[in-house]
Amino acid sequence: MKSATPKVLHDICGRSLVGHVLAAAGELEPENLVVVVGHAREQVTAHLAGVAPEVRTAVQEQQNGTGHAVRMGLEELGGAVEGTVVVVCGDTPLLTGGTLRQLAAAHSADGNAVTVLTAEVPDATGYGRIVRDGTGAVTAIVEHKDASEEQRAIREINSGVFAFDGALLVDALKRVRTDNSQGEEYLTDVLGILREAGHRVGASVAGDHREIAGINNRVQLAEARRILNDRLLTAAMLSGVTVVDPATTWVDVTVTFEQDVIVHPGTQLLGSTHLAEGCEVGPNSRLADTRVGAGARVDNTVSSGAEVGPGASVGPYAYLRPGTRLGRGGKVGTFVETKNASIGEGTKVPHLSYVGDATIGDFSNIGAASVFVNYDGEHKHHTTVGSHCKTGSDNMFVAPVTIGDGAYTAAGSVITKDVPPGSLAVARGQQRNIEGWVARKRPGSAAAKAAEEASRGSVEED
Repeated sequence: MKSATPKVLHDICGRSLVGHVLAAAGELEPENLVVVVGHAREQVTAHLAGVAPEVRTAVQEQQNGTGHAVRMGLEELGGAVEGTVVVVCGDTPLLTGGTLRQLAAAHSADGNAVTVLTAEVPDATGYGRIVRDGTGAVTAIVEHKDASEEQRAIREINSGVFAFDGALLVDALKRVRTDNSQGEEYLTDVLGILREAGHRVGASVAGDHREIAGINNRVQLAEARRILNDRLLTAAMLSGVTVVDPATTWVDVTVTFEQDVIVHPGTQLLGSTHLAEGCEVGPNSRLADTRVGAGARVDNTVSSGAEVGPGASVGPYAYLRPGTRLGRGGKVGTFVETKNASIGEGTKVPHLSYVGDATIGDFSNIGAASVFVNYDGEHKHHTTVGSHCKTGSDNMFVAPVTIGDGAYTAAGSVITKDVPPGSLAVARGQQRNIEGWVARKRPGSAAAKAAEEASRGSVEED
C-alpha cells in the first residue's frame, strides 16, 4: 500500500477493510470472533477496540504463514475447539455474510472436514489453484509460486476462506510442514492432510468472484470501493431512492434512506447520515453524520453532525458544522456558516452570515452579512435571538447577548447589550458628510475628476 497506515485499516465506504470482514463474519453470529494481528498490531488493536470491542485478538509475533496465523488464533481460544471454525482474510471487504452462510451451510450439509470457498476468475495470477480429481472432489490447493504450468492454467482459485471441523483442524495444524518456496506454514496444506487421513474435502463456489478479491495496492482499493459503492446504490434505488447519477454519487455502508429521496450528481453521503422521505440532496453536496428531514432540500452544501428539519432549505454554498439544528421550514441560505446553533421553525438566515453558539427562536429573520461574535480569544459565549425577530443587515451580535421576542435591530448595528422584547436597537455612529474632502485630499485623482464633473453637471442643471 506504500502507506504508514496498515493495509487492513484503509477505508472504503465508511469502514476499514477489516471492519467490512468483521461485519460479514458477524452475520454468522459466531460464538467467538478472533482477529490475528501481527504487523502494526498496536494500530490494528486500537482500531478494533473502537469499532468491535467484543472481538478478541491473537498476536502472531512472526509472520510464518497462514497456517501459523490460524494456530495463533486457536491458541487464543485455548487450543481445543469444537464445532465449525470459519477462517477469513482481513483484506476482503467485498465478502458478504450471505456467502459465508452459504459456505457454512454447505460444510454442514455435506459433512465435510473442510470446505473451501472458491471462485472462477478471469485471471488467476497470484492465487492458489483448486486441484480436483476426476470426480470433481478437491484434492489440493497449490500456491501460484509452487504450481506447474498445467496447474497455473486452472481458473478456479482459493479465496483464503474456509470452514473447518474445529477438532480436526487443531490436529492437522500440528502436522503442517514448511518445505515450500516460502518456508512457511500454509493453511492450504491442511486440506491434503485431512484428505490423506480419509476425511472429506469439499468446496463452495462463490456466486460473484469479486467478493473474494483481496486488496494489495491502492488501485485494487479503488476498484473495490467502486464495486461496493455500486452495490450500496443499487440497494438504495431498489428500495425507492432516485440516484440521478450513480457514477458520481458516493455513500457509506452506514447511510440510510427512506422512500422517494432524490440524490443529485456529485453528492457524498457519509457516516450515520439519514435522508428522510421525499427530501432532495445535491448536486455537489457532502453530508457526514447529518439527518435531513422529510421534504427538505439541501443544495451544494457541506454538512457535518447537523440536523435539517422537515421542509427546510439549505444552500446553495452553505456550511453546516457540528451542533447545527435547523427547524421545520427553516432556511440556511447562500454562503452561510453555522456551528452549535439551534435555528427555530420557519426562521431564515438567508445570506452571507455566520451563526455560531446561538439559539434563534421561531419565525425570525437574520439580515444579510450578520456575524454572531462568540469568541473573546479565550472562551466561547452564547447569543440568544427570540421568536419573530427581524435583525438588520451587517449586524454584529457580540456574545453573550439576548435579543427579545419580536425585537428589531437596525442595519449596521453592533449589538453588545440585551435588546428587550419589541424594541428597536440602533447601535451605529451618526453619519457625517465632509464636503469637498476628495478634492482637498486626493487632487487630480480619478475620483476628484468624477466629483468635479458631477458638481459641474449639477450646476448646469440648476
